[in-house]
Amino acid sequence: MQVSSLNEVKIYSLSCGKSLPEWLSDRKKRALQKKDVGTYKPRVRCYDTYQLSLKFERCLDSEVVTFEILSDDYSKIVFLHNDRYIEFHSQSGFYYKTRIPKFGRDFSYHYPSCDLYFVGASSEVYRLNLEQGRYLNPLQTDAAENNVCDINSVHGLFATGTIEGRVECWDPRTRNRVGLLDCALNSVTADSEINSLPTISALKFNGALTMAVGTTTGQVLLYDLRSDKPLLVKDHQYGLPIKSVHFQDSLDLILSADSRIVKMWNKNSGKIFTSLEPEHDLNDVCLYPNSGMLLTANETPKMGIYYIPVLGPAPRWCSFLDNLTEELEENPESTVYDDYKFVTKKDLENLGLTHLIGSPFLRAYMHGFFMDIRLYHKVKLMVNPFAYEEYRKDKIRQKIEETRAQRVQLKKLPKVNKELALKLIEEEEEKQKSTWKKKVKSLPNILTDDRFKVMFENPDFQVDEESEEFRLLNPLVSKISEKRKKKLRLLEQQELREKEEEEEPEGKPSDAESSESSDDEKAWVEEVRKQRRLLQQEEKVKRQERLKEDQQTVLKPQFYEIKAGEEFRSFKDSATKQKLMNKTLEDRLKIEAKNGTLSVSDTTVGSKQLTFTLKRSEQQKKQQEAEKLHRQERKRLRRSAGHLKSRHKRGRSFH
Repeated sequence: MQVSSLNEVKIYSLSCGKSLPEWLSDRKKRALQKKDVGTYKPRVRCYDTYQLSLKFERCLDSEVVTFEILSDDYSKIVFLHNDRYIEFHSQSGFYYKTRIPKFGRDFSYHYPSCDLYFVGASSEVYRLNLEQGRYLNPLQTDAAENNVCDINSVHGLFATGTIEGRVECWDPRTRNRVGLLDCALNSVTADSEINSLPTISALKFNGALTMAVGTTTGQVLLYDLRSDKPLLVKDHQYGLPIKSVHFQDSLDLILSADSRIVKMWNKNSGKIFTSLEPEHDLNDVCLYPNSGMLLTANETPKMGIYYIPVLGPAPRWCSFLDNLTEELEENPESTVYDDYKFVTKKDLENLGLTHLIGSPFLRAYMHGFFMDIRLYHKVKLMVNPFAYEEYRKDKIRQKIEETRAQRVQLKKLPKVNKELALKLIEEEEEKQKSTWKKKVKSLPNILTDDRFKVMFENPDFQVDEESEEFRLLNPLVSKISEKRKKKLRLLEQQELREKEEEEEPEGKPSDAESSESSDDEKAWVEEVRKQRRLLQQEEKVKRQERLKEDQQTVLKPQFYEIKAGEEFRSFKDSATKQKLMNKTLEDRLKIEAKNGTLSVSDTTVGSKQLTFTLKRSEQQKKQQEAEKLHRQERKRLRRSAGHLKSRHKRGRSFH
């Protein structure tokens, strides 16, 4: 979003942006812009603002001079073509076509009588009644030709602008002329320079009594219908015909536009409020009602869309513009000009233009300067005439790299588990060879599977080849790993040198050795025994080192506090319990193994088998002893009760 400011009025261009590449010279840009790439069929497009999208598009037989929407929506549209035809379109499309006697230039719709007033290359004003469907008697003016016309929406006064520089006003009820204004004579002021007869090129009513008239010499005249003298004459100073005039009531402004600039000025004093100067020629200007949105029809495929927050809020269908502009105002950025290039002092030294500092060719700004873009391109071309060759070589290099990226990159290894990745790559090569020969179904590769990618990215998954389990499970890995490490070193050297083609390391492939050694069972058993002996020696050395450390340690007295509700048994029990709580699971298992509650045994393949024996606490022992005494007491009571019962039975039988 490009921001410009004049008289502290910010204008946000919503459709800015260059479509031509930046590395083209200005001469080539102008040549491409002027090049005619073909003529397209005239068309009309309708947009749905709430959806911010194109609703429909219709092609027409000839170019449109002007058009007007007769209904509240798009269901009734009238088009005036440059071949004298008038087309009526309904919601479904083309509806009816008719023709006027002379070439038309403008038309207006009189709502009370349903009449269309057409003006053009004739002294007559043609009337087409839409209710009766026929032409009515034309209005005969004193002019040779009429350029523009407008109807006052308050009282229905019809006005037409002539090529003689006059404005004729007609009453549609009586079909008689009620007034005549000589604008050509009144447009000549002391400051204006006029070389031709001013003709009327724009006409617009505002309210019941105000009217603005634009001339082909670049003046805008503001009239009160009760007087034949203008209230104000505003000169654009460009000498170009005025193409559009609009009123902005909230700030008492008038928007007048020619093919080069849009000026906004106060209708009471004529003081400039702000102005807008697009890059391309203007054809028409439209101000969205009750908002700050301004749209322009340009000689370019893109419409010019501008947002001026001072004029009013954004329309409801694009209310997000208010939030965007507020954020831009909170975080202001430096203004960027398309016609100037920002350069620093170092850039000037490289270009050899330091002698221009202080001259009009450089405009100081912040920590650098603004210079004309044409001068910058010209000097840069002189300093570096081989810039295009460098650009061409870069493009060729990029194309070559893109084609190389499509090849199979075999030696791109990850940062973690490089040896494992190299092993998987070698296995994949062998698998591909086997599939080429035997057409074996290929299995997915771990390197390309997203489920295992963390194993080659996170250092926590690095394989520890010095661990006991790895060495017992892979007894022959030492010989293979030496070859693989040598291969890894060669690959790392190749990556550092940034060679374009990678060379295969010399020597016998490691897969062949591994296959041969894996087939030899005797060598495998000997290697396992050798690894076990090495592990025993390493464990013995570690025990001796721990014993030396224990002998060198000096014990110091420590004091402990007994918690409330606990009995003191011995320092040894509490210290042992505290140590157990601070130790890891591995250390606790080792302690349990020493106490006899845990047994660790090795299998034939080097795996560990753990057997746990639960250890009873003192409280559990006391509880079990109490339960045992309780059971014994119950048994004794049952036996004594049985003796008493038997004696009672014997006594009854005796009696």
